Amino acid sequence: MSIDGYIHKVLPGKPGGPLLFVFHGTGGDENQLPSLGHDLVPGATIVSPRGDVSEFGAARFFRRTGEGVYDLADLARATAKMADFVAAHVAAAKPSAVYGLGYSNGANILASTVFARPQLFDALVLMHPLIPFEPRIDGSLAGKRILLTAGRHDPICPPDLTARLDAYLRAANADVTVEWHEGGHEVRPNEIAAARTFLSAAPVESVEGVDR
Repeated sequence: MSIDGYIHKVLPGKPGGPLLFVFHGTGGDENQLPSLGHDLVPGATIVSPRGDVSEFGAARFFRRTGEGVYDLADLARATAKMADFVAAHVAAAKPSAVYGLGYSNGANILASTVFARPQLFDALVLMHPLIPFEPRIDGSLAGKRILLTAGRHDPICPPDLTARLDAYLRAANADVTVEWHEGGHEVRPNEIAAARTFLSAAPVESVEGVDR
């Protein structure tokens, strides 16, 4: 378990304050989302890892064999690695709360990490996630605060799969909020506003140890 498991960027925040992990989309890098994270949660320490998989030069967090077709073995590898990376940073920072925000491929690795280690995060924002498989949760999502944002005409993350993920999370007793817009895969201002409101209302709880 290492805080250097990924190439990453850190924007220091208030000592003992919240820790916000941000996960870029395909073709992004560690510089894509930190400024957004800082804007959404002022005072938080922002940790932004770069995906360790290259798809024709575009950084991703796990491999795929086609659009919406995931290499599930590599997803399992990436999920375990990311969970260890997050846990190491949490242990080092001892934050008041841990939040996650991911866009597209970044939302997918964040969701997969939460399915594997629900205790790592207090709240998460999944922007345009695509989960084309039946998740298996290792633990409980009861009461977990999750914001889903999506476009009603998103060609990459079809609305029916967003609705299916929403239903699945609610069936697992997560506290889910959904924010839609009438566009496609792009992030629109109403999503940013919803994320700001959502994270500002997130409870701040003490964090003990690495086994969150």
